[in-house]
Amino acid sequence: MRYMQPSTAKEAATLLNKEKGKAFVLAGGTDLLVKMKAGMVEPDLVVDIKAIKGIKEIKKTASGFTIGAAVPCAALSENKDLVKTWPGVVEAAGLIGSKQVQGRCTMAGNLCNASPAADSVPALMAAGAKVVVTGPKASRKLAVEDVPAGVGRTHLKKGEFITAIELPKKAARSGDAYLRFIPRTEMDIAVVSCGVNLTLDTKGVITHARVALGAVAVTALMVKEAAIAIIGTKLDDAAKAKLAAACSAACKPIDDKRGTVAFRTEVAGVLARRAAETAYARAGGK
Repeated sequence: MRYMQPSTAKEAATLLNKEKGKAFVLAGGTDLLVKMKAGMVEPDLVVDIKAIKGIKEIKKTASGFTIGAAVPCAALSENKDLVKTWPGVVEAAGLIGSKQVQGRCTMAGNLCNASPAADSVPALMAAGAKVVVTGPKASRKLAVEDVPAGVGRTHLKKGEFITAIELPKKAARSGDAYLRFIPRTEMDIAVVSCGVNLTLDTKGVITHARVALGAVAVTALMVKEAAIAIIGTKLDDAAKAKLAAACSAACKPIDDKRGTVAFRTEVAGVLARRAAETAYARAGGK
């Protein structure tokens, strides 16, 4: 196995593209190193991206926030502006692993690991986040929901890797929230999860919404019908019932030892209602 630590994104992409064997990106390493130790993967090349300029920085810009792909999740909660603007995203990222893991794990890695139960992904999808993808010849941007292709698979091409996550500037009177259900009180992965982001007018009527579910299909899901169900309402009981029904209808889960199809389907609706209530309150709704 070869280990390389390039100083530029282009150099990293070139290394990944030219490798004829199995190449992996190392950011936090909380997934990759565990898999290597367990013998699940045997890389021919590991490209450590942490030395790339700016890739471990959080930047507030006129259009929102740019979060480098190697920013550890623990650093997100220390950024007061980010916590104030996108609390749901920060809370979701803060649920990944233990305190020790938090010091290393990254949202980009959580996304590229492509687990349907990844905590940060539904929250990022609800926020309308995009990723900056660098390849050997050019860079491009993708919506977060367009990255996962299935369990353990992404739509990134050979030689491409994520260099940053971009969160948009939040509109006035907006709020986001993320909730998950786990069997234990901590240190577990989601059986069902939900991210909600919404915007209100001055009268408390929802004018824009995004709803995403995790752990109920082979990838996290954007549920447009759920968003439509609450737009034009003040999140009254009828609206929340339609929201829950739309989320349950969108589920395509599996039966396993952590939860049944029926359980996951019902809980998706419950979490959607609760996350929407939190988001609505954060947006200034009453």
